[in-house]
Amino acid sequence: MGVLSRTLQALLSHWCRHRLQCFSVFTGLWLATALWTGVQALNSQARSDYARASAVLAGPAQAQLVAQVGERFDQSVYLQLRRLGWQVTPVLEGRLRLAAAQPLTVRLIGIEPLSLPASTSVAGVASEAFDLGAFIGNPGQTWVGPDTLRQLGLQAGQQAHGSDGQALPPLALQAELAPGVVVVDIGQAQRLLQAPGQLSRLLLGDASKPLPAAIAQQVRLQAASDDGDLQRLTESFHLNLTALGLLAFVVGLFIAHAAIGLALEQRRGLIRTLRACGVSLHVLLAGLALELGVFAIVGGLAGVASGYLLASLLLPDFAASVRGLYGAQVAGQLSLAPQWWLAGVGVSLLGAALAGVSSVLRAARLPLLALAQAQAWRLAQGPWLRRQAIAAGVLTLVALGCWRWGSSLPSAFALLAALLLAAALLLPALLDAALAGLARRCRRPLAQWFIADSRQQLPALSLALMALLLALAASVGVGSMTEGFRRTFTGWLDQRLSADLYLTPRDTAQALQISDWLARQPGVVAVLPSWRTEWRLQQWPAQVQGIDDHPYYHVHWPLLQQSPDAWAQLASGGALMLSEQLARRLRLTLGDSLPLPAPSTQQMKVVGIYADYGNPKGHVLVNADWLRAHWPQATLGNLGLNVAPERLAALKQAVQQRFDLEDSRVVEQATLKGWSNEVFSRTFAATAALNSLTLGVAGVALFISLLTLGQSRLGQLAPLWALGVARRRLIWLSLGQTLLLSTFTVLLAIPLGLLLAWCLVAVVNVQAFGWRLPLYVFPDQLLRLAVLGLLTSVLASAWPLWQLARRQPSDLLRQFADET
Repeated sequence: MGVLSRTLQALLSHWCRHRLQCFSVFTGLWLATALWTGVQALNSQARSDYARASAVLAGPAQAQLVAQVGERFDQSVYLQLRRLGWQVTPVLEGRLRLAAAQPLTVRLIGIEPLSLPASTSVAGVASEAFDLGAFIGNPGQTWVGPDTLRQLGLQAGQQAHGSDGQALPPLALQAELAPGVVVVDIGQAQRLLQAPGQLSRLLLGDASKPLPAAIAQQVRLQAASDDGDLQRLTESFHLNLTALGLLAFVVGLFIAHAAIGLALEQRRGLIRTLRACGVSLHVLLAGLALELGVFAIVGGLAGVASGYLLASLLLPDFAASVRGLYGAQVAGQLSLAPQWWLAGVGVSLLGAALAGVSSVLRAARLPLLALAQAQAWRLAQGPWLRRQAIAAGVLTLVALGCWRWGSSLPSAFALLAALLLAAALLLPALLDAALAGLARRCRRPLAQWFIADSRQQLPALSLALMALLLALAASVGVGSMTEGFRRTFTGWLDQRLSADLYLTPRDTAQALQISDWLARQPGVVAVLPSWRTEWRLQQWPAQVQGIDDHPYYHVHWPLLQQSPDAWAQLASGGALMLSEQLARRLRLTLGDSLPLPAPSTQQMKVVGIYADYGNPKGHVLVNADWLRAHWPQATLGNLGLNVAPERLAALKQAVQQRFDLEDSRVVEQATLKGWSNEVFSRTFAATAALNSLTLGVAGVALFISLLTLGQSRLGQLAPLWALGVARRRLIWLSLGQTLLLSTFTVLLAIPLGLLLAWCLVAVVNVQAFGWRLPLYVFPDQLLRLAVLGLLTSVLASAWPLWQLARRQPSDLLRQFADET
């Protein structure tokens, strides 16, 4: 232990003399841990809220009875089963828009606490602990979570109101309730949702008994494990975010890796002396490992705290993304388990091991007498570059295999990871080959030195340049995908949202009244009703929309693929059209037959496939008359109107006044498009922020590498100064070397980024969301990113060059003498 203590003391003395390198290692581990833990904090919070939302009604037996067709069934089923001795509990669920400073749509759940099993809890409250008098009495209670209460801007005991003016029972705070979820008595829920005598499901205590034949025609058994739609639909989004966080983590580790490698090179004389004094290799490696452990713990604690702060800043945009894409609610404040904090420190320890193990092993393998020779250390880079090139070749084959035979989201991300790592590992060899080619064309001595010295700097700068390559490639790829998606999405909205006015009636009866009234109004060109119901196709939720046979759809419903006379076949009621993501999930194409869900035994032909961006569920388009005949439970969800421009404002005001519709139920086309584009922008805000942070970390990596390299290069610059090279020219030569290496890196990052963009739109997007986007190339965006990459390099080299400008010739010559 005494030898280890003295060895560790000697090793740590290096950091006291080189505080910048110490800060570099700390910064690398700090930033890597902060970016990774920040992303994981967002994902952990979201998954926790999903679990809380799914466990509003928690118990050991969660099998349930749901409607055979549609979303609801008559409560007479519940009464019949209770008379037969079945232990069932009714639940009614729906979406309710609440009036607030910013209107809030919540998931309203109505329960019947008297029939709850003894082992069931509601939002963490056991059934035997219910205050029945307060919950079901007059006026009753509305249970809300703290996040929902904060969004409403109300206090416990106050009353919230629906957008149609109906008052909810007084609010009661339940800390365990998920955000965006409201629980009331089932009678109150039927009133608020305007669903008298209707139920959504029956919680079943014993799922082993067969259902009576008459009841089985109305409801079906759904197992407990069959209720994971939200988690299944959102998993791809979280995996995308995790991949971006992992990229930022790797880029951050490059900083620590470069600083540790440089420090080990500078300590080769110290390592030689320790070995010559009898310190064994095992003790030396133990000292280096303990040194890394100290950095990991300090950097990890700082990284976890910063990651929490980063997640708090990104949480609003992240919550908007999940809500906009999937309708899922995420709390507005972070609430993380203690395990997350410990995991953050563990990630830092892993990062330190990954950053330092290669340099330590490389030093351990060099001969003892070669440890103090700079040339031997540099010669060790040759075999290392060859091994990196071989590893890059293997990873390229892995990427090709994932592209050729992969058919899942993990394989798609394996393709991206293999592609990016292969490019990063191959970069030093490509840069060395490019510099060697330039060296053969140089004739003047100073030009030859310029290229030779650039090659000599390459080992110390390679990791920072790798980080810059990955960050720029990610910016190109994600930027091209996002802007391409924006262009595609905008064009799609212009076609799909082309009606002048969209109405959302309260129920089907009111919708029919409005439709009849509108048909008699002057200036109304077309009334386009949309009938809706829900299906489950091969366990996937699907929204079914029934439309009339109208020429409007032939023009404004763009199809990706269609059979001859597709619209005529749809109008006949013998065919249907599918959204692209649903067609991929069901593995159907044009001409295939789709079996319809029970109780129907009919099969319908697929005659069209269309894009339906942003919809997490599948979508089916059928004829409205056919849907109403075979699915009487279908509701008339909304009406689209084409109106003469001069009559639009007057008609909107007239329909609102006549049928008492608030503004949110009568929306003009421009307003609806504005909402959609705002959701789109918020959806990618968190991704863009992480992308920018990754590029910033790459700039920090390059800055620290240049700064730490500046001190070691003084001995190489001193002879040039002594031979008459002016200080200003020497500074420009150093800047030119940085720009030369950065320019090569930028030129390689652009094609890599375009390849990454293709992988995102053609592979990852298809596996994650079910739709494929066209690939767009934006030359102005590529030019901006190229300039940004070079500007990052200039800024990173500014401080080291300023330090060089302040050096006196005596300082350089003294450093040169020390090195000899």
